[in-house]
Amino acid sequence: MPEQDQRPEPYAKGKLRQWRRRVQLWTGRNLPPGLRLVAGLLLICGGFLGFLPVLGFWMIPLGLAVAALDVVPLWRWLRGRRR
Repeated sequence: MPEQDQRPEPYAKGKLRQWRRRVQLWTGRNLPPGLRLVAGLLLICGGFLGFLPVLGFWMIPLGLAVAALDVVPLWRWLRGRRR
């Protein structure tokens, strides 16, 4: 029986972080701010249909990462206006 390539868990986590970061950079550069939030929300909604083929539960954290590009600056702006 051939040996399977067993890579340690940190390697997989690192690859996922790298992939998420690349998606965040691409959306940050190529999508306008309002559309980024909409795209993130659509990814989250599609993630809830993860039992269907093509769509998956992987879309929920990716949608959160994309939507956070718009939500975090909004929170900072609101917090600054309160002070």
